[in-house]
Amino acid sequence: MNEEAYWFDYRIELEDGQTTCFHIELDPVTLTMAPTSKGPYPPWTQLSYKQCQCCPLSPQTELYCPVAVNISDLVNRFKDILSHKNCMVVCETIDRTYSKKTSAMDALTSVFGIVMATSNCPVMDFLKPMARFHLPFSSVEETTARSTSLFLLGQYFKYKKGEVNGFDFDELEKSYARVQLVNEGLLARIQSLGKKDADKNAIITLHSLSQFLSLEMDFSLSTVAPLFERGSDA
Repeated sequence: MNEEAYWFDYRIELEDGQTTCFHIELDPVTLTMAPTSKGPYPPWTQLSYKQCQCCPLSPQTELYCPVAVNISDLVNRFKDILSHKNCMVVCETIDRTYSKKTSAMDALTSVFGIVMATSNCPVMDFLKPMARFHLPFSSVEETTARSTSLFLLGQYFKYKKGEVNGFDFDELEKSYARVQLVNEGLLARIQSLGKKDADKNAIITLHSLSQFLSLEMDFSLSTVAPLFERGSDA
């Protein structure tokens, strides 16, 4: 393991005692996830197989979908586990350890989120700064606050370089609209792999989250706005 890398160790223990561990390691410069397997990869990971509508990659130059490759092992391990199964999930990071009793779907959603953001998918790359400060099991409010604040911080640095003239959420809305298409594409890839639904429901949860964030931009961040309005009448 690269000593300078950012890393996240997930351990998911189901009620029947079955335990799955998943190690995620990010390059400290590019924030790209180190491959967890050298292959061979299943056919559904090939880029040309149900390729996402918004994908800018070409099957002529890229054989595999970078996200599909990185989630293939996890999908295989969980493809026949019901999403409502209870589990204890622990995420150990370089800074601290998180734990939560939750469902298999919620546990997978947390893992899928950081893997998808750091797999070198051009559509998902804008999420890499947020992945660096990955918060396992984050709520919708937490994700909204982190996503928008880090986006605005990025806009600030662009503003200093003269690359943008102002601050708004138009670009972020468009980015999350493309994330929805990636979620749909990944779901299409894996929907026939297992009879049960843990992996598919995790993708569905991420899809719902990206939809919510898009709506929040339209409604002036109504979920977090009250945090900044308290005491305004004093």
